[in-house]
Amino acid sequence: MVKRVRRFIWTAVLILVLTVLAACGTDNHAADNGVVPSANTGADAAVSSMPADAGSSTPAEAATRTVAGEFGDVEIPVNPQRVAGIYVEDYLKALGITPVVQWYHPSWGKQDYLNLDVPEFDVSGSIEALLEKDPDLIILDGGADAAKVEQYSKIAPTYRLPERVLQDSRQMLTAIADALGIPEKAEAVLAEYDQKVADGKAKLQQALGQEKVAVIRLNVADKTFALFGVKNRFTGVLYDQFGLTPVPMAAEMTDFQAIISEEVIPELEADHIIVFPDHGGWDTAENQEAAQLLGGPLWKNLPAVKKGNIYKMERSHWQSGAITANSMKLDDLLEAMVK
Repeated sequence: MVKRVRRFIWTAVLILVLTVLAACGTDNHAADNGVVPSANTGADAAVSSMPADAGSSTPAEAATRTVAGEFGDVEIPVNPQRVAGIYVEDYLKALGITPVVQWYHPSWGKQDYLNLDVPEFDVSGSIEALLEKDPDLIILDGGADAAKVEQYSKIAPTYRLPERVLQDSRQMLTAIADALGIPEKAEAVLAEYDQKVADGKAKLQQALGQEKVAVIRLNVADKTFALFGVKNRFTGVLYDQFGLTPVPMAAEMTDFQAIISEEVIPELEADHIIVFPDHGGWDTAENQEAAQLLGGPLWKNLPAVKKGNIYKMERSHWQSGAITANSMKLDDLLEAMVK
């Protein structure tokens, strides 16, 4: 009787062991075939949001990390592949990134100087139009408030640049490169840019000395002029990086620009005047008509005009304060002012 009881117990134990081994074999087989057990722990879920190691089975493209934007932390892809940079395409191109779209506005046009061969995104229309471009990251500049960022976030993770970097193109480039995970690329771009600026600044100072410079935009529709001050994000670089001397009125301005009439132009006492239209090229019919103002009696009597120191520049890159545009402005100045 005792022997039969013992035999029964050992048989039961043997069956239990075989059952456990079979279950383990099934789980290992499922894992080998990429099947994740349904009882996933919190720790396993956390790993999926970390950057993948070389031996990890999680693709790097699926990993995310957190960056600090203007309106709080944002979880973005570690290795974004399809980036939409609204108003910041210049920086993306400088970093070797081709954006999935280029911003466009019916009244302002687009940044033609970038020569991007990508679809246009009408920023005055519905944000939902961006859906079909399937971005995995959206980067915005200071033109977007919290409500706009929330709208873009429904399309893809959206990083709005911090306000503190918006006044400096170098800081903007660095912040964008950091968000893209390529800080070393920004360092290389800035090293080349800084060397170019140092060389150009020396040449400009030798050619102009302390002669005063004014930057003016011709507002074609109402035939007024906008004088750009030293804090202007488009052209402030001429003074704080390139070393040019602003006219007193521009130096004293706290606003980005001031609307002035044609009659105020002589009061600027400018030795050099840079001018460009607010929309389109100089060769358009409406701009050619507006440009006749530059040939009026007031202009003809200006010392800058008499000396041949009025420079008609192209609007596209002169109305951008981004890193590529600034480099192009320096090229323009060297060509026009250094003999």
